[in-house]
Amino acid sequence: MSASQSVAVILAVFNEEDHIDACLASLLEQTVVPDQIIVADGGSTDATATKLTEWQSAHPATINIIDNPHRHQAAGLTLAAQSADSEILVRADGHTTFDPTYISASVSALDGRSGVAVGGSQVGSADSGTARFIAAAMTSPLAVGPAPYRHQTEIGLVDTVYLGTFQRADFLELGGYRLLPSGAAEDADFYYRWRDRGWLVEFHPTIRSQYHPRQSFSALFRQFLKYGVAKADMLALHGRLPHLRPLAPAGLIVVVAASAIPGLLAGYWLPLIIVVGAWLLGLTGVALSVDSTPASRLGAAAAAGVMHVSYGFGLIKGLLRSPTRVRSETRTFYPEPE
Repeated sequence: MSASQSVAVILAVFNEEDHIDACLASLLEQTVVPDQIIVADGGSTDATATKLTEWQSAHPATINIIDNPHRHQAAGLTLAAQSADSEILVRADGHTTFDPTYISASVSALDGRSGVAVGGSQVGSADSGTARFIAAAMTSPLAVGPAPYRHQTEIGLVDTVYLGTFQRADFLELGGYRLLPSGAAEDADFYYRWRDRGWLVEFHPTIRSQYHPRQSFSALFRQFLKYGVAKADMLALHGRLPHLRPLAPAGLIVVVAASAIPGLLAGYWLPLIIVVGAWLLGLTGVALSVDSTPASRLGAAAAAGVMHVSYGFGLIKGLLRSPTRVRSETRTFYPEPE
């Protein structure tokens, strides 16, 4: 680990009263405490702001709270990075708690290098309720896809990582995170542009954290609907997708709709039955892959179904927009727009 480089954690939040205490506590309980924790609050309307003030009062030398008038995460992270005076940036998330060695493992993996971003996997964690079903579904490639940052266990080059750690100078040279019209996929866009420069994105299994998922199926639906629209943003901005796997949920929606036409026109429902049966078989695979109780397996299959449908509808919705409009509505925050 390069002890000569200072470290700043950047975190953007909005209405995170349920998770912010655990998130900040885990960041302050690191084996290597960061020099700065810069939190950009997007005008929270719940108890988040009050809790942040209490944390800052208890740790004035480390925690700095700034305003994010744009509210969105991409803007808040970029503003936090601009205000930092540390050399290394560790990207954090309000829905996440971090292993005590998260920062030390990240800085060690970065090893003082420029043009390199390092990170770990996104591991779902929940103790009860619907969030437990969603966390279980996140362990299955049949639910969330085979993206390496979700399932990889060996050090290697990847398209993207969960969150990430990198040199602040590199971050600013790239222009920070951009706000896409969907309000999501700022990480995917960031690492796409990162790799387009010939820079490296590395997965390291020693960089461990726990993501705390949404607590209801309705919130999960909205989240993955936005993710689907965001994937269409990526296609409009970059002209291609890194992989074809995001098209699968949209393909499911299209095939289901097409197979329903014979039934609606002629009462011939066999094509729809076959397609829906195949999908349910896939969801059964999700259930069987979850190492838990029968109720949790059923809940995980239901969560996977919500993810598939909402993501598919979101991607179709996004693809119906003009690429020119998407590009014109994408906002940057560094350098400051003229």
